[in-house]
Amino acid sequence: MTDYLSTGSLPDEYRQLAKTVQDFARNVVAPVSAEHDANHTFPYEVVAGMADMGLFGLPFPEEYGGMGGDYFALCLALEELGKIDQSVAITLEAGVSLGAMPIYRFGNEEQKQEWLPQLTSGKALAAFGLTEPGAGSDAGGTRTTAELADGEWVVNGNKQFITNSGTDITTLVTVTAVTGATDNGKKEISTILVPTSTRGFTAEPAYDKVGWNASDTHPLTLQDVRVPEANLLGTRGRGYANFLRILDEGRIAIAALSVGAAQGCVDESVRYAKEREAFGRPIGANQAIEFKIARMEVRAHVARTAYYDAAALMLSGKPFKKQASIAKLVASEAAMDNARDATQIFGGYGFMNEYPVARHYRDSKILEIGEGTTEVQLMLIARELGV
Repeated sequence: MTDYLSTGSLPDEYRQLAKTVQDFARNVVAPVSAEHDANHTFPYEVVAGMADMGLFGLPFPEEYGGMGGDYFALCLALEELGKIDQSVAITLEAGVSLGAMPIYRFGNEEQKQEWLPQLTSGKALAAFGLTEPGAGSDAGGTRTTAELADGEWVVNGNKQFITNSGTDITTLVTVTAVTGATDNGKKEISTILVPTSTRGFTAEPAYDKVGWNASDTHPLTLQDVRVPEANLLGTRGRGYANFLRILDEGRIAIAALSVGAAQGCVDESVRYAKEREAFGRPIGANQAIEFKIARMEVRAHVARTAYYDAAALMLSGKPFKKQASIAKLVASEAAMDNARDATQIFGGYGFMNEYPVARHYRDSKILEIGEGTTEVQLMLIARELGV
């Protein structure tokens, strides 16, 4: 991967994938984006199309129903979808990176065989139950508990802001829960697989959000939820550490989605600057507009290079935590800055929800918050530097 980091050219299989997803985004996603956004409806038909393309199985081996690709392939797909509709892109990102990936990374063979084929097919979705009302950036503040009783985990607690947790095809939520205490008195946090059909599991009414209106997001209530002891995912007490690894990977994916959003704003602004006339000429002829769009392109390019670099390190088995945080920080800020500039270029039209730049303006802010806030990324980068 390092060869094309410097040349900017992708191998044929990656370019073909990106082109296929680009065509899907333009021809299938774009025509329905405004309607789903306005109605706050989950785009089941779009998700079914992505499932048919194998996008939910991109980074997983064929033995589990996957496409045999890698994490970078997923990132390329997210970038293309992010240009058009962030709600669709985050549905794929969360379904793969947060839903299926923990099972692939930490599950035993029986768990993989049970859950991965349906998740990689895209016919079912899984969610990542980490955040709580009092435990967001401070994930160690987890209060949800899971106690063993008669060979079952009894789970009690609340989760919030959980993506893909309440759709008609959501079958599983992996939750972090306190399962005891360590020798030094700290919380022992483990991860438990909770099928959504389990008695006591409730996806509460969906949030009314500023953006990502076609993405499914709910608070969850778990009241005396009983699942088999075998539903422990990974080693007991390693849940927090394992989810930190998942978040490191997920930040590369969120960076890719953010780059798509940033580039989508560039593309829309270039088109509009050529078409829109003011004072007898296209507005793109004005240096103020030219320079603004040029800076937008610079942001998107730099952010893309950052996530390519992080993905290359990850796939080569080298440490990538710092680079993932850099990519997530740079790309999310690029998306927000470009959305603001694109809205300014569009003027009054940029304030109308039917225009893509307006949706990017509302959608992009969460990119600086979800899967680790900007402040958390700065903290992680400083720690990696030894500060």
